[in-house]
Amino acid sequence: MPPVQSEALISSLFGSYDPGEYYDEVFSAPGVPRPHYATMFQRLAAMATAQFEERRQLADLAFRLQGITFTVYSDGRGTERLFPFDLIPRILPRSDWDLIERGLAQRVVALNLFLQDIYGQQRILKDRQIPRALVYSCQHFRREMIGIEVPRGIHTHISGIDLIRDSKTGEFVVLEDNARTPSGVSYVLENRLVMTRTFPDAFQAYEVLPVDHYPAELCKILRNLSPRAAEEPQMVLLSPGIYNSAYFEHSFLAQQMGIELVEGRDLIVDDCVVYMKTIHGLKRVDVMYRRIDDDYLDPLTFRSDSILGVPGLMGAYRAGNIALANAVGNGVADDKAIYSYVPAFIRYYLGEEPVLRNVETYVCANPTELSYVLDHLAELVVKAVGESGGYGMLIGPAAARATIEEFRERIKANPRNYIAQPVVALSRVPSYHAPGARLIGCHVDLRPYCLYNGEKVIVVPGGLTRVALQPGSLVVNSSQGGGSKDTWVLLGEA
Repeated sequence: MPPVQSEALISSLFGSYDPGEYYDEVFSAPGVPRPHYATMFQRLAAMATAQFEERRQLADLAFRLQGITFTVYSDGRGTERLFPFDLIPRILPRSDWDLIERGLAQRVVALNLFLQDIYGQQRILKDRQIPRALVYSCQHFRREMIGIEVPRGIHTHISGIDLIRDSKTGEFVVLEDNARTPSGVSYVLENRLVMTRTFPDAFQAYEVLPVDHYPAELCKILRNLSPRAAEEPQMVLLSPGIYNSAYFEHSFLAQQMGIELVEGRDLIVDDCVVYMKTIHGLKRVDVMYRRIDDDYLDPLTFRSDSILGVPGLMGAYRAGNIALANAVGNGVADDKAIYSYVPAFIRYYLGEEPVLRNVETYVCANPTELSYVLDHLAELVVKAVGESGGYGMLIGPAAARATIEEFRERIKANPRNYIAQPVVALSRVPSYHAPGARLIGCHVDLRPYCLYNGEKVIVVPGGLTRVALQPGSLVVNSSQGGGSKDTWVLLGEA
């Protein structure tokens, strides 16, 4: 396709845009949009900055009126903030998505087989495909789950797997797995709704695959888990309550699925059966989509000081009287040290080569790899194995010497708690920088959401594109100043 150049380009939002040295999702060269972005580029290039700013403010207003916020705990005040949303969509042609979809489906099935095995026969440990000590020392490995047969053998009902595009190769790689209580899908649905209202003409020009079927698909999976197959199941979403950072999502999904939103105080367990308190008396609960971490789920089994969970819930679960999504104990698959073995899981359980590769990872629990990490801290990204949200992380090339030395001591004191990875040059997408009223290149990742019914993995087309809105930042988490974009998967290539 010939370069799209015009006088409008010079004075438009893209007038000073520099694709830079990173893989740019929109431009193959300065001023030359990739084929699947050509139509969107032409519309934006012809738009005055004031017009774009007006649409941006309308989008912000829509989010505010909907109450689409998140809570930041790190500022000491538990401040609720508007989730930053950038109007330049991330567009993926069908060929890119087909590869991603195949890779994610393969990975979800392998993770589910690993969880079945690790809480069952533990063949993978006996065959020494992963160190036994690495699994048993994981803080999220739940010995209480050993021997429990979960409904339909499904542990990973809902997964959010984080991908990045490597600027060096242009390929998508897996950054981490989220199989406990992955959050963010409500933003995917709301981002799409806001975009269709803000840029309706663009949707008419593209054939974008829908995302609004997610709640119905999840509801179908939950319904099929019910231990009382002959009756219409009573399903609930268990939330920690209004002070949780993702409470908007909890209430949104419960409403979309038409199920009850409950807290621990709304439920009781009697004779290994879970009941919900209602104005008409107790009502039996069959299926629970829980958004509470394992530690707080049942004070009789896990943390005794938890006031968020339901005393006796694990007894009902063990007796087969209630189904939980996701299953308890999935955190062992989220551990960043165990992540490095997922390609081995795929080969071991499926007899296949991974479709999507991992980021190269050094496990500090391994003495040889630990030595390498300590010698190269200034060049690596170091992560705590159980942390998320951008916390507990060192970006060596950007860190002060004192911070590097502090991390060195932390790693030496507890090697099992850390992994390290080379700095990956994340791809970038043009994003609006309000102070300069212009577009700048911002790094992005992608969290697609996968649903598993025991037979098929359903991947919602697109997912949550998180964007590092701070100029130069590689951290996309909302708690660290990041935002999101709508992700369009096209029916075809352009």
